[in-house]
Amino acid sequence: MSKTEYRGCELPDDLLYDLDYVWARPENDGTFTLGITDPAQTMAGRVQYFRFRKEGSHREAGKPVARLESGKWAGGIPTPFDGTIVRINPAVEKDPGLVNVAPYSDAWLVVMRPDDPQQAYERLTTGPEAMDALRAWIDRYDLQCMRCAD
Repeated sequence: MSKTEYRGCELPDDLLYDLDYVWARPENDGTFTLGITDPAQTMAGRVQYFRFRKEGSHREAGKPVARLESGKWAGGIPTPFDGTIVRINPAVEKDPGLVNVAPYSDAWLVVMRPDDPQQAYERLTTGPEAMDALRAWIDRYDLQCMRCAD
């Protein structure tokens, strides 16, 4: 995984982004693994609770696949495209703080099967355009990323 770093925030440049909170990684079977970005976990603060929608649930773009609660924030984690939740991450369900430590690896959130794979790609951004937009997002919120440690 090659990555860009900006203001302490890791931004893997091989992922796709919704340019707000969510990263997506296409898988060989046509599904996408989704998680939250390093800047998003930093902004949330120490994550205390995750409640996932059930596997098999259909979600429209913008609707939450999970609800996150931290000391600073509570809210839904939106899916960037219409699809069905195929799998949720039991490690995050058991230890929500994992999101603050490993947002791009162990703390993926859900695997989604898009209704229309082409539409899924159209709703996500990658490459230099994604990196520029994410740097602007970090600047807008004046973030300096850090990972919470136990």
